[in-house]
Amino acid sequence: MEKGERMQTAITEHVVRTPDGLGLFVRDYAPEAPVTGLPVLCLHGLTRNSRDFSGVALRIAALGRRVICPDVRGRGGSDWDAKTDNYHAAVYVQDTLQILDHLAVPRCVWLGTSMGGLMTMLAAATGAGPRIAAVALNDIGPQLEQHGLDRIAGYVGGGGPVADLDAAADAIRAINQPAFPNETDPKFWRSFAQRTFRRRPDGRYELDYDPAISLAFKNAPTPAPDLWPLWAALAQTPTLVIRGGLSDLISRETIAEMQRRKPDLRTEEVDGVGHAPTLEEEIAWTALWRFLARVD
Repeated sequence: MEKGERMQTAITEHVVRTPDGLGLFVRDYAPEAPVTGLPVLCLHGLTRNSRDFSGVALRIAALGRRVICPDVRGRGGSDWDAKTDNYHAAVYVQDTLQILDHLAVPRCVWLGTSMGGLMTMLAAATGAGPRIAAVALNDIGPQLEQHGLDRIAGYVGGGGPVADLDAAADAIRAINQPAFPNETDPKFWRSFAQRTFRRRPDGRYELDYDPAISLAFKNAPTPAPDLWPLWAALAQTPTLVIRGGLSDLISRETIAEMQRRKPDLRTEEVDGVGHAPTLEEEIAWTALWRFLARVD
């Protein structure tokens, strides 16, 4: 068995109520004894959910850490919000802190993919820094490429229901093939569909998020706002950044500038993968477990 892998782990599911009455779904992975460090909080991307971390969470739990994987409001098992103005990062951060309070987790390592990484930086910049022991950012940073944002805007909120899981796999492949050009195994795309689609009562499949999450994203100012002040908030926090070698959202030049402003930054690049790595790629996983081994 490879490092970080295990045969079985205990997973508890929670529903945490927000002050505005929404239920937020959380998967809570128990650590394998002995416990080796603080819990790891895994925050997913814009159109994804906690199932994105299903493989990685088991590996981290096998390292001796509790792993907490929420579904951000409007995604996965969490409730949709009738007030669509609430679909923005500041609300998501407050939801996340409430989840941590509910689970009695005062401090943890934050692992954020794409939007989850932006949430992490925003949390650090808006007073939650003491709750962030270390940070791992997956294909995200304080300067975003406009062509990558345009690509995401082109598909978020679109696409209707499809007949079955095979059709769902075809649909998700059409969206994500540029990010995984070397993935030709139908099993990869079927697994991808199982993580990103839900089955409707009528038996058809649809993407597992509220289409209204697209409104705030598509109405965002152009160009993207200056996020470098958020990056500055991590100046004293151990940080790892993993970039997809084909990423259209964060450039190598941005990674280099992040490193210049934070010389202790650890970085890794996953060749042949775009936005965003699954973190189960050998080079990404190795970078992540080595980073976790160095932090509380």
